[in-house]
Order: sequence, then structure tokens, then C-alpha cells
Amino acid sequence: MRSYLVRVVHTAMSLSPPLYRAQDVKALDRVAIDQHGIAGFELMQRAALALFDDARAHYPASGHWLIAAGAGNNAGDGYLVGRLALQAGLEVCMLALKPVNALSGDAATAAAAFLQSGGSISPVDAVPWESVDLVIDALLGTGLERPVAGDYAALVDTVNRSGRPVVAVDIPSGLCADTGRVLGVAVRADRTVTFIGRKRGLYTADGPDHAGNIVFDDLQVPPEVYESVPVRCREITARADWGAPRPAGAHKGDYGHIGIVGGAAGMSGAALLAGSAALRAGAGLVTLFSHPDHAAWINLSRPELMTASVSDPAELVSLTRRATVLAAGPGLGREAWGRAAFEYAVNDPRPLVLDADGLNWLAENPRVRRDWVLTPHPGEAARLLGSDVDRVQADRFAAAREIAVRYGAVVVLKGNGTLVCADEKYAGDEHGSRGGPMGLCRAGNPGMASAGMGDVLTGVIAALLGSGMPIYQAASAGVFIHATTADLAAVQLGEAGLIAGDVIDALPAAWLSLSEHLSER
Repeated sequence: MRSYLVRVVHTAMSLSPPLYRAQDVKALDRVAIDQHGIAGFELMQRAALALFDDARAHYPASGHWLIAAGAGNNAGDGYLVGRLALQAGLEVCMLALKPVNALSGDAATAAAAFLQSGGSISPVDAVPWESVDLVIDALLGTGLERPVAGDYAALVDTVNRSGRPVVAVDIPSGLCADTGRVLGVAVRADRTVTFIGRKRGLYTADGPDHAGNIVFDDLQVPPEVYESVPVRCREITARADWGAPRPAGAHKGDYGHIGIVGGAAGMSGAALLAGSAALRAGAGLVTLFSHPDHAAWINLSRPELMTASVSDPAELVSLTRRATVLAAGPGLGREAWGRAAFEYAVNDPRPLVLDADGLNWLAENPRVRRDWVLTPHPGEAARLLGSDVDRVQADRFAAAREIAVRYGAVVVLKGNGTLVCADEKYAGDEHGSRGGPMGLCRAGNPGMASAGMGDVLTGVIAALLGSGMPIYQAASAGVFIHATTADLAAVQLGEAGLIAGDVIDALPAAWLSLSEHLSER
């Protein structure tokens, strides 16, 4: 995890890396060609060289490459990679799913260059798999919009079953560049070398599982090219002010009093986790407002937490008067007590983080606010939209945006490549994005798929709100710290069996690591 922090902190002093849709990258490509005089074939040659160099560096012992080429620029890159491989003395098996004489433009020029270098086209059914030791995937590019079928699907399946390492050109064939969903079937690459602009689909949904290690190369296009295309999403990376040291005269009142509203009868653990995480994330004071069945002993394992017994949620009006931020939902339950506590929390004027059963109550009782964070997983997101999980996962970016607009919220859509998205009316400009800022967090690991991780995130975000961070920044920082802390815990303990308490315990070390690296800058 420290290495991940080192990498992301290098970008902390400037705007975080932009993530693009396929049409945006196409626009960048066109600006580079039309306005900056870089020929399309020159860009193709640069892309081929970048991929060739990466493949040689990471698979130096490979001497027999299979290159699967389709049509368009993606295939052109593949043919030029083949030419470079031949020139380096490697054996090349070139598969062409579109006849060379049917290609046009730069792809046709690239194919001709490969053939003129002594290359030849091999029949798909005659691949000597026993000698192939590296596959270059140049079948389908970022313009794919329909499910992969026919010969293409068959070859993708063969590549995936081959057991050979795979390097994808720009994007694994079959993966949607915009959403990260698999279109029927997709190549599972070990590495993906992507060009001009980072495709956002590589980093969320099915993208990370199919892209492997992602390498970005801007192909030396001028920085001015990027000023011409609006940015709608950026990677969430560390900011310099997140790890700022506290002044010597600081006191607990400077860092917020977080009120955790949750813990219905028999559901004390979620509230305890959220409260403990808030403390470890730097909150000055934390009080658990929970059911009387356990309020007297819920903090026995964490005496730093204060508790208040709530027999009737109407009592929250007086009990929470000193809190500066509320977090509602962990262990809230689906009974009358939880419903009344939800109504109090969403009608209170203080900043609010809403999670778990708080989101389920919200789906049934919608309302709009401008100062809250909603933290749904895909199932909760589907309920908030009156939809289903498949639709949410089919386009996580659109789902997050729709929730943000519908509820006036900053939304954290949890999952592989967690998204943070603000309503279009959000006044901040942290990410310089159009239509309300949106960020994507690449950190995190499968060990986080365990009970209580969402409660920890709720507590972390609430603590950052209590410290005075603007709402979108607090959500983004909370997601980043939560995920990188889980990565640190996984390095020490492994992913299998990782529990929420492990992440809470690792939070101080993660904060320290972040502070050290930021101070070095």
C-alpha cells in the first residue's frame, strides 16, 4: 500500500489524472492530428512502439508472439507491433479476423508494412499454441458497442483458455471503454497498454479483472491537446492538504463531534464500527446514539466513544444538540425505531452521511438535500433508482450521476472502482469536471467484500466532514483513505479473512504514511 501511496502522491500537487470516454479519446486523437499536425500513422507507430517496448521489458524470454488483429486502428497497432517483433528477430504468428485487403486507411498501411517486413498471415485454426509464449490482443478497440460474437468471440475464448500471458492493445477486446462492462465475452489480459487518454472503463466494474496491469502512454501529444476536451471524471488521488500536520494548539473541538445514529436492538456492531472508524480517522469526539438495549455497554471495547440511550427517536432533538455532523444508517434496522431515527436524521440541518438501512428508508421516502453524502453499494443504488443491480452495474457512471441528481447528494457508489459523484448544482470545483465533479478510486482489494466495511467508510467520511473538509472532498478523501488502508491491512494480513476491524486498526498507519509522503513533496 505504501507503494500505491507513493505513486498517487506524485500527482497530488496538480489535478488528478483524467479518465475519458471513448468518444472523448477520439476527440483528443482528432485534435492532435488536425490542430497539431501529428499524422495518424505517426500516432499508430508511437503506440506500437510503446506496446512493443512494454511487452519486451516484462516478457523478455518470450520469442514467439501470437498477434490477433481485427479491424481499424486497433488492428493497425497490432500489425506494427508485429513488424517491430520481426525486426527484433522474434517469431510472429499473425491472425487476421478481417482480411488484409478489406482494411482501409492507416490500418491498411500498417498491414502492408508488416507484410513487406516478411510477415505472413496464419490461419486461425492452425495456431501452434505449444510454441506461442505471448499473445498480443489487437482484435477490438474502444469503439465496440455491441456484444462480441462469431469468430471474434471464439478467438477471445481460445485466448482466455490458452494459459499464455496476454498484452492488450489500448483495451482488452470485448470490454466497454465507457462503462467497464463485458460485452458478451472479453479478453483477460495480464497487461493493457492504453494510449492518448485513460479509458474510464478500464478502472471499474469488470475492467480491472480484464485489464490486468494498466500502462498509460500519451504518445507525446502536446499538453494543449488535453485542454480542448472537457474532463468529466478524474482518478481520486491524494491531496496535499489531507495529510497536513495539526497545529500545536489544536484541541478536540477543532475536529468535529460526530453523532452516529444507528444500532437498533440486536444491531449494535455496525454503529460501533462506524464510531470507532470516525475516531481513528481523526474525529475529536464521537457519540453513538443507539437503542437502549445495548447503549450502556456498546462502548466497552472502545471506551473513547461516548454513548446515549435513545428510547424514542424524538429524544434525538436534545441528545444530538452538540454534534456537528451526523451519520445515520449503520445498524438502523427496518423497524419503527429505525424509521423514526431516519426521519430525524434526514430532516436535521447538519451535514449528514447516510448509509445501509438509512438508504433503504430513503428509497421508500425520497427527498432532496444539498449537504449530504449517500454511500450505496449496487443493491442499495438499485433501490434508490427503482431499478435493478444489473442496470446499475451496466453503467455505474450513469447510475451514480442519476442518484446524485435525483437526491441532490454527493454519492459514493461502492464497488470495484468506487465512484464519487456530486449533483450538478454542487458549488465546488475540486475535480474541474463538467456537470458536477466525479472521481474514481482505483485503490482497494477483494478482501473488502466482508461485513462492516461500509460502516467503516461511513465513519471515516463523517470524521473528515467534521474536520471541516468540503463535502465532495470529504467523500473523496474518505473513499481513498478507506481503500488504501484496506490495501495496507491486506499486505500485512492477506485478503481472505480481512475484516472491518483490521481496517480500523490500520487507519493510523495509513494516515502516517500519507502524511510522510505528502511532506516529502
